[in-house]
Amino acid sequence: MRKKNKFKGFLKHFRHRGKYKKVDWKKAEILIVKLFENNISEQESEWLTQWLQDQEHLDYFNSFVEINYLIQSKSTFDPHASLKEVKQRIKPKTQRLFPSLLKYAAAIVLLLGSAYFLFFNKAVSNDDVPIGIVNTIKAGTDKAILTLEDGSEVVLNKETSYQTPYVESDGKALVYQNENETPTEIVYNILTIPRGGQFFVQLSDGTKVWLNSQSQLKYPKTFTADNPRDVELVYGEAYFEVSPSTANNGMPFNVVSKNQNIEVLGTQFNVKAYQDEQATYTTLVEGKIALEAKGHKKILKPNQQAVVDNADRITVKTVEVYNEVSWKDGVFSFKGKPLKELMTVLSRWYDVEVVFENSALETITFKGVLGKEQSIEDILFAIKAASFINSYDITDKTITIK
Repeated sequence: MRKKNKFKGFLKHFRHRGKYKKVDWKKAEILIVKLFENNISEQESEWLTQWLQDQEHLDYFNSFVEINYLIQSKSTFDPHASLKEVKQRIKPKTQRLFPSLLKYAAAIVLLLGSAYFLFFNKAVSNDDVPIGIVNTIKAGTDKAILTLEDGSEVVLNKETSYQTPYVESDGKALVYQNENETPTEIVYNILTIPRGGQFFVQLSDGTKVWLNSQSQLKYPKTFTADNPRDVELVYGEAYFEVSPSTANNGMPFNVVSKNQNIEVLGTQFNVKAYQDEQATYTTLVEGKIALEAKGHKKILKPNQQAVVDNADRITVKTVEVYNEVSWKDGVFSFKGKPLKELMTVLSRWYDVEVVFENSALETITFKGVLGKEQSIEDILFAIKAASFINSYDITDKTITIK
């Protein structure tokens, strides 16, 4: 009874009053509670399914799920804690949810980043698994290749450690220290993150950088006192938490990437500049940055994103920052994104190739949150259950979407 009251409290709090018919709301709230607790009858599921056909009702339902079960703060999000909470909130039941509600329940699972079968309390049968699956696909891990100033390379991963007087790594992070003496010339290191990898680096000025799969960052081994702090995102995606200029002799911080330059005074922002994408995306989380591309300049405010296309045109728009930066906290968040974009992100993290048999599937819009530690099979199974795709095959490291 306590759980039901708590659910109803959430529903009442987040309801847009006056927007929906009061006649239906009380019943809908009760049935949504039952749906979450996997304790809904066939007749009730049919009524709720019909109620969810209204787009406003469905939007409310999705917002409720997202608001109440996603810990949106990037500093506190914990996929494992979220999964534990889901398990605690759902009473184990022998009955299954009825097929007419399947896509809604699967959507809940995607939003939570949990495995589909947790909500259906069943094992996946042999009939549910597409023919041809060969389980060779693993989720990405912390790994990188460090190229030193002399051209030599150091492999960094969870099985190795690396240490010199000025830099050390535990296999998950790379941390630089300032040299005792100011160097006479600037020398560069390069950190390359392969497909299926991620890594964190703290530069010698204290700036923190999270690097996503298939990315490369070039930066000074040590910053000098009388030169701007210039780094280059050669390709890929990186989240920067920049040490302020006031702590670095007033020297500005600049990020060069794919035909654009970003001048920073102390801030947090995300840059996505993949070679196989048509545009570069810069999202400001807090602070202030000046972005320049071929003589065009824009000043970004928090929650704004600058998109620079191949013609060097800059478009600025307001975005939900969490959806753009959650990857660094172990979550992929999608909202109204085409399935092709989702699969591109997954292909980098799981180091796979994705083939669409039907190109029309590429443009299907998707909304969901996926935990980066989930198996690719669970993700694909949930997407299929939500009727986004008809079927899929996994052969070696190739996923075919049908």
